[in-house]
Amino acid sequence: RLCNWALLKLLNRLFLSVQLHRGQLEMVLRAAGTPGVPLVFLSTHKSQLDGLLLSFLLFSQGLGVPRVTVGEQVCSPLLRALLGRLGGIFLPSRMEQTLSDRDEGLPGAVLATYVEEVLRSRQPLLIFLEEPPVALCLSAPAREWLALVYRAVRDGAVPDVLLVPVGIAYDVVP
Repeated sequence: RLCNWALLKLLNRLFLSVQLHRGQLEMVLRAAGTPGVPLVFLSTHKSQLDGLLLSFLLFSQGLGVPRVTVGEQVCSPLLRALLGRLGGIFLPSRMEQTLSDRDEGLPGAVLATYVEEVLRSRQPLLIFLEEPPVALCLSAPAREWLALVYRAVRDGAVPDVLLVPVGIAYDVVP
């Protein structure tokens, strides 16, 4: 509760208003109503605050707090700690540097099992497709996260996942 209160205070200081697109919200709520299928939200990344803002918005709509995938680009230890408390999942540093499907070792195996369990328990997962400020390019961490989701479906850990695009637009990027 204290973490949610602190997050609300932080967001109130950063944003004058937050507006939800009704059509997109209806699509997300319809997807959430699909029985037995975990949700994987895919989003572009405009700011380091996107994970906090999307988590709060999804939670405020009754969809639970998604597990937010985070690359190594998180700048401060304070933001990393806050994301961790809110359900952030971090790639092991070695995995983020490798783009091949070779053996990731114990950290990769633990992370793959964790992602399978998140999907199996039908917790929402939020994957950012690129790192700010790079645009129009699928980032290495996004490829790794999507590979973990694909592997969970391919190996039968979950029968299917529902990929739901979500987006944030800012008048001025914080």
